[in-house]
Amino acid sequence: MAEERILPKFDHSTVEISKEESLVYYEDMVLGRLFEDKCAEMYYRGKMFGFVHLYNGQEAVSSGIVKSLRANEDYVCSTYRDHVHALSSNVPAREVMAELFGKSTGCSKGRGGSMHMFSAEHKLLGGYAFVAEGIPVATGAAYQSMYRRRALGDESSDQVTVCFFGDGASNNGQFFECLNMAALWKLPVIYVVENNKWAIGMAHERATSQPEIYKKASVFNMEGYEVDGMDVLAVRDVAQKAIARARAGEGPTLIEALTYRFRGHSLADPDELRDAKEKEFWNARDPIKKFAQYLTENNIVTQAELDAIDKKVMETIDDAVKFAEESPEPDPSELYDYIFA
Repeated sequence: MAEERILPKFDHSTVEISKEESLVYYEDMVLGRLFEDKCAEMYYRGKMFGFVHLYNGQEAVSSGIVKSLRANEDYVCSTYRDHVHALSSNVPAREVMAELFGKSTGCSKGRGGSMHMFSAEHKLLGGYAFVAEGIPVATGAAYQSMYRRRALGDESSDQVTVCFFGDGASNNGQFFECLNMAALWKLPVIYVVENNKWAIGMAHERATSQPEIYKKASVFNMEGYEVDGMDVLAVRDVAQKAIARARAGEGPTLIEALTYRFRGHSLADPDELRDAKEKEFWNARDPIKKFAQYLTENNIVTQAELDAIDKKVMETIDDAVKFAEESPEPDPSELYDYIFA
């Protein structure tokens, strides 16, 4: 087991969060976790095909960032591990599950599958299968927001774009080109590196000359932060600061969230490369259990209220599966629709 990075400390005594907001974050994380568990079940039952990359363990990053944005106004750009980013962006669980089943009622009309969730209505700019492919897309979205506001005088154009990608993507050319461009133009974009320590089977420390990715922000004269990606309150705190900077025209931020995926790279990965002690170290930091403990110990909510949310979420997921199973396959006559030629 490689030596673990020291997770940044966060002072929870400074947190100001209402009961209502707490329950939003909790429900979103539970939805992400249980949805992915159901995906694994459906995949092994032959209901889903191709590669399916699950998000278990990283829920605090998606919830802490996306739920701090303006719903259906700010933009979110994802990766091939995109189901939970879609759910956090308010894409209905029915539409996400139907997409995984390849049905016409899916958010991408059954054409995208696991790695290509998209919803114009919810400002989800898509999941991208190629590593770092979403970074230029997110940079372009942020540019148009900036251009509308500065060049066209539209003061209402203050949307923030969040771009998620993994540690492996931070070694790709698009990362450096786009961060440089975003810094020069002070674009309202937040680049979120979900550093789960592994790029498929390649350990992060073996693949990069500077393992502390957030420090690369200094090269672009950009704000850079590392955060405990297993703590939704810590993620929420850094997200709120970065969002405020972006909306105020102060430019981009690079956030490195130190997190961990509890499953293999994909459901086709037997996950034999990672050390058992490493898994044990991170499993003990389960973000959902950690947040539930914080909420009950601080008398913000009761355990009964959390149990009720768990039950509600499970019913939502069961409904999504039923909807997906009963939805029609895409009509062959529509094969050439939505294609640029």
